[in-house]
Amino acid sequence: MACLAAVATPSDLELRPGPADLRPNPAEGLACFADLGPRPGDPAPGTFEIVAEDPSSHARSGRLWTAHGPVETPCFMPVGTYGAVKGVLPEELRAVGSQIILANAYHLTHRPGAERVRSIGGVHGLMHWPGPILTDSGGYQVFSLRSLQKIDDTGVNYQTHFDGSAARMTPRSVLEVEAALGPDICMILDHCPPGDGARELVREAMDRTTRWAREAAAIRREILADHQLCFAIVQGGTDIELRLEQLESLAALDFDGFALGGLSVGEPIPLMHATLAAVAHRMPKTKPRYVMGIGTPADLLAAIRAGVDMFDCVIPSRHARNGQLISWLGRFNIRNGRFRTDDDPVDPSCACPVCGRFSRAYLRHLHAHNDALYVRLATIHNLYFFHQWVAAQRRAIRAGNYAAVAAALARVLEDQTHPHGSPNSE
Repeated sequence: MACLAAVATPSDLELRPGPADLRPNPAEGLACFADLGPRPGDPAPGTFEIVAEDPSSHARSGRLWTAHGPVETPCFMPVGTYGAVKGVLPEELRAVGSQIILANAYHLTHRPGAERVRSIGGVHGLMHWPGPILTDSGGYQVFSLRSLQKIDDTGVNYQTHFDGSAARMTPRSVLEVEAALGPDICMILDHCPPGDGARELVREAMDRTTRWAREAAAIRREILADHQLCFAIVQGGTDIELRLEQLESLAALDFDGFALGGLSVGEPIPLMHATLAAVAHRMPKTKPRYVMGIGTPADLLAAIRAGVDMFDCVIPSRHARNGQLISWLGRFNIRNGRFRTDDDPVDPSCACPVCGRFSRAYLRHLHAHNDALYVRLATIHNLYFFHQWVAAQRRAIRAGNYAAVAAALARVLEDQTHPHGSPNSE
C-alpha cells in the first residue's frame, strides 16, 4: 500500500484500512533471530531516533539502540519474570514479533540469585535470549507486600514472599543487582502507592521516588556497565498536577529514558487513559517513554496515541494460562462448553503458528486435561496478536496513515463490545 501524505486530511480520516494495514506480520522489518546483538556501525547504546510522528495525535515511532540490537517503537514487551516467558522458546518469541523481554530483578535476586545469574553470563545467558532485556527493579512487588515491608526514606525492609526471609532494597542495591544481572535497560527503585491512596500518601510516595531517583542518577555511572541504560520512573497516581511536578524534577537528571509507573493498579480505566493523554507527551521528547504494566488492546491504543514508546503486561501469558484467548474477534474463554466440537481455529484470519494448525476444540481439550501444550500454544497466539496490534500502529505512524488505522482499531474494539455472536459472547 502506498504511503499517504504526511499530514492527515479529512479524506485520510475516512479511509478504511484493509487487512494488510491492520494485520501485518508482527516480525516484519525486525532483524532475524540470528542477527540479534550488536553489529559493526550500530549507534551507541541509548541512542534514540524518532523515525516518524503523527500530526493528528502525539503518536510517534522510533528506534532505541541497545547493546543487544535496536528496538523498533512503539513496542510491546512480553513479561518473563523469572527469566522465561512461560512455555515459549526464545526463537518462538522472536518469530511472533518479540523484540525485547522484561524480567524482574526482585524475583531473580532471590531465585536463582544475582551472583548466580552473573556467573552464567547474566540474564541473557540465563534465558539464551540474544536480544535486548529490560529488568524492573521489583519495587512494585515489594510495595505490594504491605504487611511484610517497612519503608523509610533510604529504602525498604521486607520479608520475601518466597520464604519470609528478611531483605532490604535501596536505590544502590537495586542498581548493584541489575549490574550483576546485566540487562540492557535497568529500572530504578521507586515507591508505587496503592491505586486508592489518598493524595497525601501519593505525594509522600512521589517525593520519596524523587529522592531515590536523584540518588540513582548520581551513582549509576559507577555501578552499571557503560552499555547499560537506566530509566527513571514518574509516580503521582492519576493526579496530573503531581505527575507533572515530579516529571519536571526528574527530566534534567542523568537518565536514558522515562517511565510512568503506578498505573493500572485499580483506578478507573477512563481516568488512567486521561492521565496518559495529559502526561505522556510532556515526557522528554528525545528519550524513550515507557508506561509500566498496562496491556489491554484499548490501553495500548490509548498509550500510543498519547506518545508512549514502550509498554509491558502479563495479560497475553497470564490470560492464556487461565483459558482466555485474545484475538481480532475479541476475547473468549476456551473453557466454554460450546468449543468442545468447534473445529475452527481461534481466529480463522490469524496467521500465527497456532491458528494455522490447531482448532478451538483441540485447545479446549488440552486445557481441560491440564496439558502443558495448551499453555504454550495459547501464549504464542496471544503474543502474536499483541505484537500484531502494536505493529499495525507502528507501521501506520511510519506510513503516514495513523489516524485512519487508529480509527479502524477503535472500531474493532467497539465491535468486540457488541459481538453479535462472536466467540467472546458467553
